[in-house]
Amino acid sequence: MYGGQAVIEGVMIRGLKCCALAVRRPDGTIAKHVLPLLPWSNGKSRKIPFVRGLVVLSETMIIGMKALSISSAESVGEVFEKKKNIVGTVITLSIAFLFAICLFFLLPVFISEIINRNLSNEFLANVIEGLIRLFFFIGYIWLIGRMKEIQRVFGYHGAEHMTVHAVESGDTLSIEKIRAYPPQHPRCGTSFLLTVVLVSILLFIVIPRDPFWFLIISRIVLIPVIAGISYEFIRFTGLYTESKIVKYIGYPNIWLQNLTTRQPEDSMIQVAIEAMNHAMFMDSQENDASG
Repeated sequence: MYGGQAVIEGVMIRGLKCCALAVRRPDGTIAKHVLPLLPWSNGKSRKIPFVRGLVVLSETMIIGMKALSISSAESVGEVFEKKKNIVGTVITLSIAFLFAICLFFLLPVFISEIINRNLSNEFLANVIEGLIRLFFFIGYIWLIGRMKEIQRVFGYHGAEHMTVHAVESGDTLSIEKIRAYPPQHPRCGTSFLLTVVLVSILLFIVIPRDPFWFLIISRIVLIPVIAGISYEFIRFTGLYTESKIVKYIGYPNIWLQNLTTRQPEDSMIQVAIEAMNHAMFMDSQENDASG
């Protein structure tokens, strides 16, 4: 199965052997790059239930940041300098991870704990914590979606999904054919993140809040467990998309993608096609594309 993600003025598609990145330059041409897969992300660990969720998440974050670094340079006509950007990528990835932990996991804990002092009801406090986390997540996506630059990224996001739909349906990769498909996709990373939030609500409800240090540690330590469960859920719904029950279960994830995808311009679809064609071409080569 092919998948991918949107970047600045471009699309990255993950193939079997590598990730193919296509970015629209200021002069209208399309730059293409091949990003090798991480050695540990394509082995046996990717087949182990619950563990593979962490593997996929780690790979997505690491390669995704590399793709963003390349696209940010190409989109303004600059030459990407690999060595110069390695440190920047590590720093950016670390800051982004810490920001996500603080905003979506720790801040809701502190707010709900203040409320709990008046309620003295752990179960209700845990529910409130989860609802705050959900509000922060949806609110954050809505807020950044007001930015013009992000709106264009969301357009490329829609183009990526539509192109993947076309490949999975065995359709021709042309703008006209791809236009027939929806910009939402059940295996979207946005769906994964929403599932993480929802699973955390269900799991944290039964976790004691006292002592406070245990409350904080539990929210951090259980993140890998939550990610593993969430990935298996997304994988399951992606395998049975024709089931009515699965469609109903996955509806919240599809709904949320209305915030993170846009109907793309033709030029965006063309970039997605270039990325997909390049990924499939690399997969067709006998030699390992990651070498």
